[in-house]
Amino acid sequence: MLVRDIQGEGSFFNKAGHIFLGGKMEGMIQFIANYEDWKIIKKITITDITDPLVIAEFLASLTYSTDDKIENNLRKVVELDKVDNALSALGLGKGDSGKAIEEVNSRTVNKVINEITKLDKFSGPVQKELMQLCKIYATKKALKACGIMNTYHEAELPNLKRVKKAKAKKE
Repeated sequence: MLVRDIQGEGSFFNKAGHIFLGGKMEGMIQFIANYEDWKIIKKITITDITDPLVIAEFLASLTYSTDDKIENNLRKVVELDKVDNALSALGLGKGDSGKAIEEVNSRTVNKVINEITKLDKFSGPVQKELMQLCKIYATKKALKACGIMNTYHEAELPNLKRVKKAKAKKE
C-alpha cells in the first residue's frame, strides 16, 4: 500500500520504506556488523539509473568481509587446522585444479572432515551443515592453492584495494 509523501508532489513511500520519486523506485542495501573486532557499516542507494556493475562491486565487497568471518567462526567450532594440514599434504600448485577437485572429494580429505564434524556434541542436522561448510572451505582453499579465483572479491575491484591493503598489513 502506497502512502502519499507530504514532502513532495509525485513522491511516495511504502510501509517497507522504499521511496518512489516521480514513479521511479529508490532502494537501499545496508550491511551493519558490530561484533567483536568486526565493526563495519556498508550502504548503497540504488535507483533505476544505478550502474549494475556498481551494485555487483558493492556485493563483492560484502563477500570479502563475510567470507573471512564465516571461516573465523567455523574455526571456533571445528578443527579447520586438520583440513589445512590435509590440503597442504597434497602439494597443490598452479595447474593442479583438476587434482584439487578430485582430492577435495577424495577419501583422505573427507575422512578429515568427517573426523572434525562427527562429534557427539553436534546433532545430525548440525553435523551435515558443518560437513558442507567444511567441504566448501576445503574446495575454496584447494582452488586458491592452484591459483584459481573462486570468490567475487578476488577480482581487482577499486573499492576493495584499500581494504585489502589494510588486511595485508595485519597479517
